[in-house]
Amino acid sequence: MRLDRYIAQNRVIDIKSHDFKGAISELLDVCDLSKESRVKKNELLKELVDREKQMTTYLGNGVCLPHARVKMKRPYLIAVGRCSVGLEFEGQRDYPEIRYLFLLLAAENARSYLYGLAALARVFQDSNQMNRLYLAHSLPQFRKELKSVFGGEGRLPIHGHNRFNFLILKEAAKIARGSRCSSVVVFGDTFGGGIEIGDFFKGFKTVLIAHGSSEATQMQNGIDAVLPIRAYNQQRFSQLRSAVLIGLARGIFKSTDRICCIGGTPQSNQFDSIIVVDIDREFRSLLVDRADVLPSNVLPEVVERVLGIATELAVEGREGHSVGCLFTLGNSDQINQYTKPLILNPFHGYNEEDRNILNPFMDETVKELSSIDGAFIIRGDGVLLSAGTLIHAPDYDHHLPSGYGSRHAAAASITSVADCLCVVVSGSTGQVSLFRKGEMLPLIDKSFVRR
Repeated sequence: MRLDRYIAQNRVIDIKSHDFKGAISELLDVCDLSKESRVKKNELLKELVDREKQMTTYLGNGVCLPHARVKMKRPYLIAVGRCSVGLEFEGQRDYPEIRYLFLLLAAENARSYLYGLAALARVFQDSNQMNRLYLAHSLPQFRKELKSVFGGEGRLPIHGHNRFNFLILKEAAKIARGSRCSSVVVFGDTFGGGIEIGDFFKGFKTVLIAHGSSEATQMQNGIDAVLPIRAYNQQRFSQLRSAVLIGLARGIFKSTDRICCIGGTPQSNQFDSIIVVDIDREFRSLLVDRADVLPSNVLPEVVERVLGIATELAVEGREGHSVGCLFTLGNSDQINQYTKPLILNPFHGYNEEDRNILNPFMDETVKELSSIDGAFIIRGDGVLLSAGTLIHAPDYDHHLPSGYGSRHAAAASITSVADCLCVVVSGSTGQVSLFRKGEMLPLIDKSFVRR
């Protein structure tokens, strides 16, 4: 989703107010809502302030993202304000740290509303991108950098590789042809300023693996697809497993594909390895009888989001301690036959949009609730149905390796009797594993977590 097309220069301002309500009012003034006959400024201002009282839209990194659906013709409208000294609101401790206020208004029929929020959040979580905005001192310079950050402008690709990189790419093309690979995968985070692939891989499907907000995702010359990986883990094979899984879910790869992967140490600007992976062999446990890797009603975006949160929990934990948790995604009607609540459902009564895993404001909520015993039950479209849920699927003859506990056994059993998928974070090792049809696939290996 290209958000830069909705960022107009006249809707990027310096905020004069020192309180949250006044700042929102200033942003609504530059939105020119007079063109929208069904939108009343006072009513919208009250809605935004009331929503802020119920659930904060502060994302950290000095960024606040108030948002609302309104009855307007335009699909989206974005206004941005800079706050030099922060804001005051209801005695909230974090609000004086706010330096940027991004107001997102979406039409009621806008289909990609949650994806828009997620796209904004990915940029704000990237310290390099936020640093570019911070270094823009004047308002004209800030407007220019803002357009550049969200539109991919102003990034200089690496047109010339050094001799060693040239040799690696040349040999990788030979290996890909000799081993009859159908796709070539490049680790984009090897380079800080973007990658220029050139004509090395003509005739191959070329796929870029990059962090979700990496600048490399903007440099798509010669790239057929980009697989954003939201992870702190630097171990390349773990990243590759996650990327191939997402590629299978999106239809970018087939189970019969063989892929050639080229990568290097992140930000080193130097390739150092070539790997050939046979997807059928690597994912054999999940591709029994060529079955789909995802349940029929589970969106690939939901799996990506859950994997991202699970990886962050595995690496960060909560308050310095390891946290184990279980996410179950799929047909909720089937899953509910084998579950019962351990606690009162914390998601009961909220709008589906507010409790969707794709909503970036749900990240911290999910992480906080992960310390509760029991599983998260997530519908295929991302709606969180419950937390702290006990899974009591019938016993069956599973073959888990020794040393795995009740979470893994529950994931193996529920995926055997219901059309669903489970992601498990081990509380003792931090290993992230995926379960499908009773089979387990480790995505992040024990020895590489919390390095």
